[in-house]
Amino acid sequence: MKLTQGHVKSVLSTLILPDGGDLVSRDMVRAVAIDGGAVRFVIEAPSPEIAQQMEPLRRAAEAAVLAMDGVDSVSVALTAHGPAEKPTAPSLKIGGHPKPQEGPTRPSGVDRIIAVASGKGGVGKSTVSSNLAVALARAGRKVGLLDADIYGPSQPRMMGASGKPASPDGKTIIPLHAHGVTLMSIGFMVEEGKAVVWRGPMLMGALQQMLGQVEWGKLDVLIVDLPPGTGDVQLTLCTKSQLTGAVVVSTPQDVALLDARKALDMFATLRTPVLGLIENMSGFVCPDCGSEHNIFGHGGVAAEADKLGVPLLGTLPIDLETRLAGDAGTPIAIGTDPAAEAYARMAERLIKGGMA
Repeated sequence: MKLTQGHVKSVLSTLILPDGGDLVSRDMVRAVAIDGGAVRFVIEAPSPEIAQQMEPLRRAAEAAVLAMDGVDSVSVALTAHGPAEKPTAPSLKIGGHPKPQEGPTRPSGVDRIIAVASGKGGVGKSTVSSNLAVALARAGRKVGLLDADIYGPSQPRMMGASGKPASPDGKTIIPLHAHGVTLMSIGFMVEEGKAVVWRGPMLMGALQQMLGQVEWGKLDVLIVDLPPGTGDVQLTLCTKSQLTGAVVVSTPQDVALLDARKALDMFATLRTPVLGLIENMSGFVCPDCGSEHNIFGHGGVAAEADKLGVPLLGTLPIDLETRLAGDAGTPIAIGTDPAAEAYARMAERLIKGGMA
């Protein structure tokens, strides 16, 4: 019999909560993903305080699903809504012309800002951003993730977060939280599937709002997932905020490196330090025969890093599990497989280098 989400939820419905109901009837189960015998899902508590008390229940849910026929492994993440007592202000709007400011600023309480960039789309920059943020959080850092890809925000889906940020006064923005990361994206402010059709000044105004009006709290590092290219958002971030530096993501083939070099040149022009390069889609290991295939080549980013004298932070293979995890809203970095370990090593390098 094929394992389905219904089977998993049926087992989870047997776990009774102390104050009545079960995980399914109380709508706490999110992002159930099944790949063969591997099962992933998220338990979302009503508040961070309640989530701190639910670890025994998380372990019980993991054990219950693992005992099912056909299940080989289970990964269960425990997360929570933000504070429910802070209501959404109907007058809160994102976008509009930026306000004048005297010089580069940094959100209050944020120690470092790292931009994750690429010269072109399709190289996995957003996947790297979300997983790197989760890996840093799992390493004990207080992490925020700002999805600055205004035209194509993907972090709400990749982080498994939904809902509109609250605002007590129509100006201050209360961010969301997922997988231990404080999260803000324009994707929370517009209907899914609705295009953002804005000119440059509105993009700059939105970025200024999401940096300055969001209550980020005390953060060791804020990861900013930039859009592809070298446009208005990049220019605004580099000139109007106190960036610690940038990380550039590229695939190893020559065509991608051509555009990555443009991103590197942009940061040099704007006097923004490049903290390192990441080679994504570096190779593919066949799950059937175990042989490795360099579909997009191999080592191109490493050679570029060596040429520029900047660190190669890591190499990441083409991995089906990473894609499935992102689509399901459970970043691969929350697990313990090789891809998660690769992100953990990159997070460790950033921490040891004083960059995060």
